[in-house]
Amino acid sequence: MRNVAVEAARFLAMHADQQITLHDVADHVSYSPFHLARSFERVIGVPPGHYLASQRFQRAKQILLTCDDSVLDVCYAVGFNSVGTFTSRFRSAVGVTPTQFRRLPDQIGSPVRPIRIIGPAGRGAVVSGAIRMSSAAVALAGARPSIYVGLFARRDPRGVPVAGALLTGTTDYVLTGVPSGTFWVLASALSTHADSHAQLVPKQTVSGGAPQPIHAGPDNLAHRRDLFLDIAADWAAPVLVALPALATAGAQDRRRQA
Repeated sequence: MRNVAVEAARFLAMHADQQITLHDVADHVSYSPFHLARSFERVIGVPPGHYLASQRFQRAKQILLTCDDSVLDVCYAVGFNSVGTFTSRFRSAVGVTPTQFRRLPDQIGSPVRPIRIIGPAGRGAVVSGAIRMSSAAVALAGARPSIYVGLFARRDPRGVPVAGALLTGTTDYVLTGVPSGTFWVLASALSTHADSHAQLVPKQTVSGGAPQPIHAGPDNLAHRRDLFLDIAADWAAPVLVALPALATAGAQDRRRQA
């Protein structure tokens, strides 16, 4: 079943700019739509429709940084029919609007600095752990990369995390102010020598996450999740959130004023 889900993911990624349905994917892998949807989410981590949108947004990020096409043209190029829907969903997934994303290379040109995103309550549960990387990941991102770790509502990192941190020079993390709820601990590493384009849309992604979510609440305030990062498979859901943008001075100022 894993092979079927992976083949379905690759098919969706290849045809993401087209008007494709779950039935189209099910026909391709010779599986029923119902069983494919269940197996796909179990193996890939997100539903097929969610994965398709992620691939479209990832392609949109690439176009926005390499072409002068208007947001409307980008919207149509990646398979959306409404620029309003595209813009709002892009912002929800990436953390900034398409226009703001296009300007990010100018904002992250200087070295990023360690940050911490506190949960909305400013108090609450604490999640901590250590991060290890595979030898392949170290070869790609370097021995001392910038590591972004955060708590997300789903198993793929999209939007601004509930709580998070950018680590430099350490592989131990502590996330505080975690509100009540169920969250996934996810992390991604980027080379400190990468240019702004490679930081925002890396050709290969080093990422990983805890195999089980954390369930935070008044009676469950301390959690430990160690993470292992490796080079993501070609069929893995892309890391959509504009991670380096969280470390810009402007972003930090906006959070302090919120």
